[in-house]
Amino acid sequence: MKNTIKIIVVLVFMTNLISCKQPQERMPVSRSSGTFMKESIVRNKKLVAGEEGRIDSIIKSNPKIKYFASKKGYWYSYDIRNEKDTLRPRKGDIAFFDYEIKDFKGNVIYSDVELRPQVYAVDKQNIMMGLRDGIKLMRKNEKVTFLFPSHMGFGYHGDEKRIGTNEPIICTVTLNDFKPENKATPNNVIKNE
Repeated sequence: MKNTIKIIVVLVFMTNLISCKQPQERMPVSRSSGTFMKESIVRNKKLVAGEEGRIDSIIKSNPKIKYFASKKGYWYSYDIRNEKDTLRPRKGDIAFFDYEIKDFKGNVIYSDVELRPQVYAVDKQNIMMGLRDGIKLMRKNEKVTFLFPSHMGFGYHGDEKRIGTNEPIICTVTLNDFKPENKATPNNVIKNE
């Protein structure tokens, strides 16, 4: 009888050991229920509508300034316009620019002195979405003020320094020059500082 009990204990132990080693299927926990997604969509629509309302207020409070709506959902105006040149930066060009970032109340977040000089390989480097598109609208020596909703600026995360979550921003950009990638040299960067 003692042998039978020992055999049963060993069998139970072995069964448990074997069952522990076999992977057990687990289904992932999904939080993307219909309700969660619908609430997220409603929240985002309210955010965008609120930011568009603030942009509209800025535009209406400055009737002497002509603003243009971009296809990407931001607005811009020319502080200095260059109508002589026709060329604009395109993919692969190296753009040399300065810019300043303000909040929608006009407070400077980053001055152009803090941020200069900027050297950007057009569409080959990761920069703020609004700037990535806006620079391609500009001509050499133009100065443009952009009103970026948060999704074209730093989005949900902000810049984790001075720009908060979902904060729309004003960027004033001066495109000093741009050159094809094969003609841009370190000397060009020094000349444009």
